Amino acid sequence: MLSREDFIFTIGYDGPAAVVDGHAKKRYSSLSTRELAEKGLFRAAYSSAIWSKDPKQLETVVEIYNKATGSSVQDSSLQRLFGVFPVDVNRSILL
Repeated sequence: MLSREDFIFTIGYDGPAAVVDGHAKKRYSSLSTRELAEKGLFRAAYSSAIWSKDPKQLETVVEIYNKATGSSVQDSSLQRLFGVFPVDVNRSILL
């Protein structure tokens, strides 16, 4: 499985490898799920919550997203919106 940092900054896949945004990883990898969401990095925050498998983190991201956007989406809607799904990939390519 990918590390947390690689998973949350994955921008796509090249065959069996995740393509990771190296600049974003370097700049934001030390932030918690909540901190990512509070900075408006919702896709990264949602990915972090998915990686953690902690329902409370998912709730936090949904709450902060809804407050920031004025919407009332649920977790499943964010999954479709951001295109984040757990994938069994062990290798990453850093861009």
